[in-house]
Amino acid sequence: MTRRALAACAGLVLLATASPALAGGDGPDRDHAGAPGVGDPYFPKLGNGGYDVDHYSLDLSYDPASGKLGGTATIEAEATEALESFHLDLAGMDVETVTVDEKEAGFDHTRDELIVMPDRRIRKGSDFDVAVTYSGVPDADVEDSLGIPIGWVEIDGGSYVLSEPDGARTWYPVNDHPSDKATYDFRVTVPDSFVAVANGVLTEQSALDGKTTYVWEAAEPMASYLVEVAVGDFVIEDAGTVDDVRIRHVFARELADDAAAAADSTPEMLEFFSEQFGPYPFEAYGVLVVDEPLGVALETQTLSLFGSDLAGPGTEIIYAHELSHQWFGNAVSPARWRDIWLNEGFATYAEWLWTEHVSNLPVAQSAEQVYRNRTRFGPDDRPVLDPGPDDLFNGAVYERGALTLQALRVEVGDDDFDEILRTYFERFNGESVTTEDFVAVAEEVSGKQLDQLFNDWLVERELPPFPRAAQAD
Repeated sequence: MTRRALAACAGLVLLATASPALAGGDGPDRDHAGAPGVGDPYFPKLGNGGYDVDHYSLDLSYDPASGKLGGTATIEAEATEALESFHLDLAGMDVETVTVDEKEAGFDHTRDELIVMPDRRIRKGSDFDVAVTYSGVPDADVEDSLGIPIGWVEIDGGSYVLSEPDGARTWYPVNDHPSDKATYDFRVTVPDSFVAVANGVLTEQSALDGKTTYVWEAAEPMASYLVEVAVGDFVIEDAGTVDDVRIRHVFARELADDAAAAADSTPEMLEFFSEQFGPYPFEAYGVLVVDEPLGVALETQTLSLFGSDLAGPGTEIIYAHELSHQWFGNAVSPARWRDIWLNEGFATYAEWLWTEHVSNLPVAQSAEQVYRNRTRFGPDDRPVLDPGPDDLFNGAVYERGALTLQALRVEVGDDDFDEILRTYFERFNGESVTTEDFVAVAEEVSGKQLDQLFNDWLVERELPPFPRAAQAD
């Protein structure tokens, strides 16, 4: 995610040697069958224990005039514990029926939790299907650290989804935590005058009785906060392929010309980042530009979300930021929200790489400029690791996070640094990780002990001296 005003754009192995501050505490707790949360200290009730989801099928109908959303969510999962009951995250919608393996199940829907009680216990290790039929008018929550609505958000002439960190639960039943990724398919039915888009690729489109159903399939695992469904007066533009990756964009019709120009560098960016980090991890990519100023952009998987305020000149670097997230944040996702720098620090560093590519401004100079800005008005004392749930998207997470990577590059050298990024991506593609996982890869590739470096840059409040390469004699 980027959080910048348009005017500012002119911008699994825990090491035994890791410091206690860096190790920070346990990851999500998966030991309690049916628990109403995975144990993330930032969001104690987010996610659920006792099972892992493999796939979601969302069969939805949406009426923009009334704002009513309804349908059936079918969830394919595996029990990691014996389950007499289990939870799904769902806030604000009305649940009509629940079945487990096609048999009617009991349920209790509180404010944020849907408790499902199957007619018989689900054995540990067994696969099961849950189907929830529900409806209502989604009520987007205001996210404390952003101050904007998240979830299913209505705008004039349609809607979009922006769910980071916990908005998915406001519009479909879900195990709403990035530690449990799954594949998706979507069937979205809307009035004929609207177009419905979602993650992945469009595989079917059919019209009947004044309504059109759009079928989208997302074949690679995805964290729930990265799910996108948008409805509006959209045009879908084919921008060709790069190494067999299909590039398609979705633009609000009124913004199509400006948005197409803003996204024009996408093929070159995709090719460049693939060379830097490893092959692009999904079958398609593109941008979604809605006719509403959002104040943020979000790396929704395969279809990054932008508002009308980011559809004009001077926004290219933000398009690079969101595209780079497809590697770091989407393919490799945080297992705990305290490790959000693994998303935002990496994407900010990718901005510097792209800037060097198109303007020959060295990454070190971009890093030094950011360092100076962070210390211009006094000491920088905001730690990167564990920023707190109300401060997930503060500037230190982005900028000190990226400076941490520059410090690592200076310490290990360019070749080892490049190999660290590529190995980290290749090893954990499709998984959720912690900071300790990245540190382990960095030490393995470089052969160096690096826990002090990461502690200084991520944990300590005092900003370390700017990292400079040693001068050759």
